[in-house]
Amino acid sequence: MNSDRRNNLSRKLDPLDILVGKRIRTQRLVRKMSQSELGKQLGITFQQIQKYESGVNRVGAGRLQTIAKIFDLPVSVFFGEDNATLDASDAANETVLNFLNTARAVKLLKDFSRIKDPAIQQAVVALVEKIADA
Repeated sequence: MNSDRRNNLSRKLDPLDILVGKRIRTQRLVRKMSQSELGKQLGITFQQIQKYESGVNRVGAGRLQTIAKIFDLPVSVFFGEDNATLDASDAANETVLNFLNTARAVKLLKDFSRIKDPAIQQAVVALVEKIADA
């Protein structure tokens, strides 16, 4: 194994790369899009999408812009101003981000967003908070 490859394999994953990847995955899941479908639109393999979503490979600026266009979102969504400096050791944030990447969370959010009455939405939030605190 050459030294360049060895250095690449031992590189520490960057928390921001991981965050961007997780947000790409979340947006893809919300749209019920497979990794293959997204890869095809980008002209890359689903394996590359997997690497982006896990944070193993960084998403270049141009490619991130293209992904944002595919999802019809601003690029800033993938960074999140409040989470742009996310510390990977912050267990609470990590738990939430991991949950948001599940199909269960996507379904929950989609169903919740279908509730039109703000009072009912607030009642659901209050109920979930009470259950979580129990």
